[in-house]
Amino acid sequence: QVHLVESGGGLVQPGGSLTLSCAASGFSFRDRLMHWLRQAPGKGLEWISYINLDGVSTDYVDSVKGRFTISRDNAKSTLYLQMTDLKDEDTAVYYCALDYFGSTKGSGTLVTVSS
Repeated sequence: QVHLVESGGGLVQPGGSLTLSCAASGFSFRDRLMHWLRQAPGKGLEWISYINLDGVSTDYVDSVKGRFTISRDNAKSTLYLQMTDLKDEDTAVYYCALDYFGSTKGSGTLVTVSS
């Protein structure tokens, strides 16, 4: 059974940084592409980043390019999202997922960017 558990969210001031983690279990993590998505208050689910099997290839939605970095540790079955220069509009629940649409995702971790 696939199990994805996000952690690392919290309250941060604009311009601040956070690193999210996603612990994966119940499947072969090293054999799956992984994604981060987010859902801002009152809005739909938004794809924000992807990473390939060995971590060499990544992609990001334009709004986070240059500020967010996705990475993975296959030995630890863990996915990461380093977030820098956070803005108010980054406030959302962040999910790790097995697919672009978030059909299989964790329960999320809340990131609140506010002064």
